[in-house]
Amino acid sequence: MKKAKGRARAGGRGAASAGAPAVDPDEILPEYDFSGGERGRYAARYAEGTNVVVLDPDVAAVFPTGAAVNDALRALAGIIQQHRPTKPRRRRPSRRTA
Repeated sequence: MKKAKGRARAGGRGAASAGAPAVDPDEILPEYDFSGGERGRYAARYAEGTNVVVLDPDVAAVFPTGAAVNDALRALAGIIQQHRPTKPRRRRPSRRTA
């Protein structure tokens, strides 16, 4: 009789303790109880997404709140947009060698 190769066993090292059944890695273990779970509870919040930016301590010391950081960034973004060229730059045609 041949032994199955590549099968995960309880214990994680391939050696099962005496009498312990093999654990299928695709099955949920009995100690994980999702019977009280609510499907999609945080789905809307997750779908909104977040952008987390970690400020260096010297920069964070300048701004008392997250709203102050956002106000400063909005002001800077407005200045950048005012100084951008209104007409897109034309690309030079590439030189082709024959």
